Amino acid sequence: MASKRRPATLTHLDAASRPVMVDVGDKAVTHREAVAEARIKLPPSVARALEATGHRTKKGPVFDTAVIAGVQAVKRTHELIPFCHPLHIDHCAIDIDSRRSGLVVIRCTVSVHHRTGVEMEALTGATAAALTIYDMCKALSHDIVIQEIRLLEKRGGKRDFSRRRATPRPRGKTAPRAR
Repeated sequence: MASKRRPATLTHLDAASRPVMVDVGDKAVTHREAVAEARIKLPPSVARALEATGHRTKKGPVFDTAVIAGVQAVKRTHELIPFCHPLHIDHCAIDIDSRRSGLVVIRCTVSVHHRTGVEMEALTGATAAALTIYDMCKALSHDIVIQEIRLLEKRGGKRDFSRRRATPRPRGKTAPRAR
């Protein structure tokens, strides 16, 4: 017999379909973690130029700056996304892997002990890091493409989520992790 699951509902609407911040007051405080990924495709000329300069431009160290921007975005997500709760982040790590093919993979991992998850924080951190790389490299080319931003994992709370990784964890040249 098939299980009877309730259909998914939008949590940010009240009974009258007006936007509302979710009340998390009755939820248990648990450890929650999320991992998000952003991918950037660099034109070959940009990838070669970055490789030749150790990932530096006239604006400075590209990946290190992207890590800082990503961490700042994680901490300020509630100021950008209207219904996100302000959180005291326990941990944030941004890993950046640059491949010879011109693909740059950014992974943002965020954890917290709270009543609500950190998916939006991880997605915002990965996005801000990707936008920073674009900004720092746009003088070389406007053909840089931010290809995809997606949630890879979420743990803690009511249900866990994990998507099979299409790209293995970074093992090549990576930027330092933010702690």
